[in-house]
Amino acid sequence: MKLDLLSKNWMDLVFEGKNKSYGAYELRKTSGNNTVRGFIIGALIFAVAIGTPKILDMIGSGTNSDDANLDKKVVTIKLPPKEKPLENIPPPPPPPPKVDQVKFVKPVVAKTNEIVEDPPKVKELVDKKIGNETIKGDPDAPATLDPPGNGPSNVVEEDPNQLFNSAGVEVKPEYPGGIAKFYQFVKNNYVAPDEPGLKGKVTVSFTVEKDGSLTDIRVLKDIGYGTGKEAERVLRKGPKWSPAEQNGKKVRCTYVIPISIETPEE
Repeated sequence: MKLDLLSKNWMDLVFEGKNKSYGAYELRKTSGNNTVRGFIIGALIFAVAIGTPKILDMIGSGTNSDDANLDKKVVTIKLPPKEKPLENIPPPPPPPPKVDQVKFVKPVVAKTNEIVEDPPKVKELVDKKIGNETIKGDPDAPATLDPPGNGPSNVVEEDPNQLFNSAGVEVKPEYPGGIAKFYQFVKNNYVAPDEPGLKGKVTVSFTVEKDGSLTDIRVLKDIGYGTGKEAERVLRKGPKWSPAEQNGKKVRCTYVIPISIETPEE
């Protein structure tokens, strides 16, 4: 005898004397139907899952083609406005009257026969003047001289106040007795500032006039503490210099000179 666990006789035997209204008995009783129903539902879900993408592709391609066709149908072309015919146009002018016409011939320079002339020999040029044409001289003609003229009238006169540089004059300006005497004069008259350990140079420029006096005294560089003003005071106090000379004449000349300053340390 074949054992069938799903038969109703077997389930009645198992659940004999028990509460058959309990859920387990109903589940065992309807398990076959539930299994068939579940298989059918699962097959339907699987078929839907497989077929849905293909259906969507078919729908999408159809929609895109319809949209493309719709776009092609909607596109419009703007035509240019029709030109209105011109009104009140005057008639064209009549053609000009016919006149006689002469052929224009472009002028051409024709070549002439070249004339070749032999150059003169060297012995023929002795004691003769060379020119564009041959002219026979008169050896018996009297010699004449043109009267002397006044010479050129546009002579530029030199500026008497022209200012020269000491590096470009023939004779440079000089302190009486030489440069050593100048520094000795500065040493004897310069009052250094009350600043211990001060050391440096003061550079001064000035103009030596034609009479030897000093003008336009300027301090180009100093080391502070009134050193430039003191150097200017000493130069104004000093004697006249020997002026510079150019082409044998006394001229105005600029001069630059350094003055060393040094004070003792504490």
